[in-house]
Amino acid sequence: MVIDLDGVGHTYPDGTVALRNVTLSVAKGERVALLGPNGAGKTTLALHLNGVLPAQEGVVRVAGELLGPQTVRQVRRQVGLVFQDPDDQLFMPTVGQDVAFGPMNFKLDDVAGRVQRALRAVGMQAAVDRPPHHLSFGQRRRVAIATVLSMDPQILVLDEPTSNLDPASRRELADILTAVDVTMLMVTHDLLFAWQLCPRSVVLADGTVQYDGPTRALLADPDLLRRFRLELPFGVSLAP
Repeated sequence: MVIDLDGVGHTYPDGTVALRNVTLSVAKGERVALLGPNGAGKTTLALHLNGVLPAQEGVVRVAGELLGPQTVRQVRRQVGLVFQDPDDQLFMPTVGQDVAFGPMNFKLDDVAGRVQRALRAVGMQAAVDRPPHHLSFGQRRRVAIATVLSMDPQILVLDEPTSNLDPASRRELADILTAVDVTMLMVTHDLLFAWQLCPRSVVLADGTVQYDGPTRALLADPDLLRRFRLELPFGVSLAP
């Protein structure tokens, strides 16, 4: 398993319990959607996968490493975390410098080649010398993905990747993510996007795993959708 959480719990300083005894395993090459209502703990769980938030209870193993103070840097090399707002990830004067930042920080080889390959993977190679703030939101989202692909991660974790995207940008993003050969965990409210990209879904509610199974079966079950406060777009039904 490249992701293995065992009994993970997390409580914020204000007393909010975000995760309760979460146990979850993801095999190499799997694509898993992490679903659930607002406040369910989805983003909190994602932030545990590269040590942004340490596990207060239980253990987190990523790519065979027990995540802790001695291994967090190595794990971050393996886990590409893409935030919901690309502006939280882009801060250098040019796109190329943003994509090069991670490999340079980790002293990886062939930085120029890594930048070129990552930008080509997201269709943004022509923007290498442009300032990120001159790009559209969808283009910035793609560059944010390139900043983690340049590290050749084993795992890609995306937080609400389709938020604020128009239909064309959403389709382009789906094509990009389909072509990327990595294990993927995607936090999303976009159920059709989850169905398109992720054969498996995990539903968090009240900080616990309450469903773990096929995405198609979940989205075709009106009772489960109501129970977990999940809604397909108006007029769409996958029920048999």
